[in-house]
Amino acid sequence: MRRMLLGAGLALSLVATGCAQATPTDRATPTDRATPTESTRTGPASASASPPRASRQDPEQARRTLDSLRKVDDLPLYEMTYVGGYDPTVGTDARPDTGPFGCSLFAASGDPARPLFARNFDWDANPAMVLRTDPPEGYASVSLVDLSYLGVGPDPTGDRRLLDAPLLPFDGMNERGLAVGLAADDTATAKPVPGRPTVGSVRILRLVLDRAATVDEAVAMFGRHNLDFDGGPPLHYLLADAGGRSAVVEFVDGTMRVQRGQGRWQALTNVPVVDVPEQQRRRDHRYGVLATALDAADGRVDPAAALRLLGQVRQGHTRWSVTYGLRDGEVRLVPVAGGGQERRYRLPIR
Repeated sequence: MRRMLLGAGLALSLVATGCAQATPTDRATPTDRATPTESTRTGPASASASPPRASRQDPEQARRTLDSLRKVDDLPLYEMTYVGGYDPTVGTDARPDTGPFGCSLFAASGDPARPLFARNFDWDANPAMVLRTDPPEGYASVSLVDLSYLGVGPDPTGDRRLLDAPLLPFDGMNERGLAVGLAADDTATAKPVPGRPTVGSVRILRLVLDRAATVDEAVAMFGRHNLDFDGGPPLHYLLADAGGRSAVVEFVDGTMRVQRGQGRWQALTNVPVVDVPEQQRRRDHRYGVLATALDAADGRVDPAAALRLLGQVRQGHTRWSVTYGLRDGEVRLVPVAGGGQERRYRLPIR
């Protein structure tokens, strides 16, 4: 029997909606996008040809997936449960309009019984979706998707492009307590390694959520693929797991580099981390705020405290704040626009 994901409960609290003004170094106008794999780029191009679809569902599974869509917030924020299988290596190449791209993330493991992953997603005012997936050959997960990357508008009801939604998680956590999120890094460059398959720089998160149970396994998944940053912005990534481990994955001078967490917390904004002295990182305003607070708390933050801290580094274009409980499976999500009410989900952790 496949494991079932529990739905959202009623909003129980509100989070302050104050925003910090982004500095010029906080913004990057190009946008990331999903990119086709090597296999979809072979052969002559055709303007009329449709890209391969990720869905491996039968008609009834596709219908149940689309019927599960419901609007839950005025962001607008939607929820959907994906029924059936998909191929995470093929699918959409949607290209949304450009916009301000930021993001602030941290992993806190000061309380070994309650390690936590938290992030602000900072970008354009687009509809978003909480997606529940439980693939036959992978781990169940909860993730957040920006629907503009699918080419979907404010009312996605019945839009079959939603069947490609598993391909584009911007952050998420799986049933093994592994979480991952991304942020723009203008300095990153990724040079292809011969013999490795190429995946989009957002698509890699799906492979990690479906197939990795620990930070070590997630790092290995990155290492087995070339990432395509074409279209920008280049990205770097924060990983964390239920064992309290964390790591930042960056691409320095074309080469993948990893900096593992050494203390009780690890943070990421839009400045490089690998081989950069900590005091230099703290010159970035948002990183400095996170670092100072996490130092003071010795890395021990509960979800409420984490959401308050995310509120301190919120920007005018922050779309959502979210925390992932890496051992208890609790997800707490605050859409900053719209109603701004907190929503809670639970993913059974094993």
